[in-house]
Amino acid sequence: MIGNITRVGDFYESHPYPPPVDDVAAYRRLWNDDRRRCNAHLFWPAEPYRDDRSILVAGCGTVQAVHHALRWPQARVVGIDVSARSLAAAGELKETHGLDNLELHQLPVEEADKLDERFEYVVCTGVLHHLPDPTAGLRALRQVLHPNGALHCMVYAPYGRARVYMIQEYCRRLGIGWSGAEVSDLAASLKALPQDHPIVPLLRNSPDFANVDALADALLHPLDRAYSVAQLMDLVAATGLVFGRWLRQAPYLATCGALGSAPHARLLAKLPADEQYAAVELFRGTMVRHSAILYRSDAEADKHSVTFDGDAWLGYVPIRLPETLTIRERLPPGATAVLVNRSHTYNDLYLPIDAPRERMLATVDGRRSIERICREVGNRDLARSFFGQLWQWDQVVFDLSQL
Repeated sequence: MIGNITRVGDFYESHPYPPPVDDVAAYRRLWNDDRRRCNAHLFWPAEPYRDDRSILVAGCGTVQAVHHALRWPQARVVGIDVSARSLAAAGELKETHGLDNLELHQLPVEEADKLDERFEYVVCTGVLHHLPDPTAGLRALRQVLHPNGALHCMVYAPYGRARVYMIQEYCRRLGIGWSGAEVSDLAASLKALPQDHPIVPLLRNSPDFANVDALADALLHPLDRAYSVAQLMDLVAATGLVFGRWLRQAPYLATCGALGSAPHARLLAKLPADEQYAAVELFRGTMVRHSAILYRSDAEADKHSVTFDGDAWLGYVPIRLPETLTIRERLPPGATAVLVNRSHTYNDLYLPIDAPRERMLATVDGRRSIERICREVGNRDLARSFFGQLWQWDQVVFDLSQL
């Protein structure tokens, strides 16, 4: 395993990823207290909002730890990575922007325990699928996760990346390495691909193919695996963690989008949640990654669960996600508006609403509870179904801390 870790480190010395940037001021301007509060309740719905958590960015690359230090200026952020060159790029940004809340260490994910610290928030996106032993890596992150902490994990998904793996196999057969000349020749050769090749739309539209280092990361990485939903659930269970929710859940739910009105919706509804997710992944067919929120298996049960059983939901305080839009043009019959989340990549994930629901939505200000909203503009039955929909369709998160 040591040899493979070194190999990955050597790769990123040659091709730091993401490609280094000179300035991140625009990223800082994206974040304010409202956005931070919304993000916090996505991970900790039952806890009062805090902006001073301890954060570990595992496999931070050139900029990810910097982004989190900018996003959470009151937090203590630690970034670790195997690549000295990537950390140097992050260090330059740290100095440029005066990020005194950021620490950087050259350390493999598998050795996170050497920090001798537990973190309330652990971020590991785009990393586990490049480790020699992802199970050991995730288990190490669980070890440094605070008992009440949350872990944001992103891994590659197999079906949507099948076209990428075709070109990876092509490169392996030709013995293409990751030297600068070989990557440049690969970029030039890809221009000769048939226009109906499955990877052509990705080459045209994805930022991962617009830069030599990004192209190498996508097609020439020495370690690259993908996880289906079922395989990811097995990985999580094997490491002392439990699945909380998808970062954006609507694409995985049989109740959202075109599938919700298809005949198979009733069959999917009979399956346990994880099996529904696995089936919907197959139905959609083009997911390229899975982003999940995980918790320790010994954490307080259901502390972070959102449910509309019983009456506790009346005390939920809904908060609109910043990437949501209300559209009032070219509406389907009977709708006064359509709700979309700009982070969704599937064009069937739009939610038509009528006038009573639009009036109810207009009262969502991040302070009113659903019970108060019911008193002002609606009834409980309508509110239960509507706010359940808003949550499923990634339109809102909930603050449960006042319950």
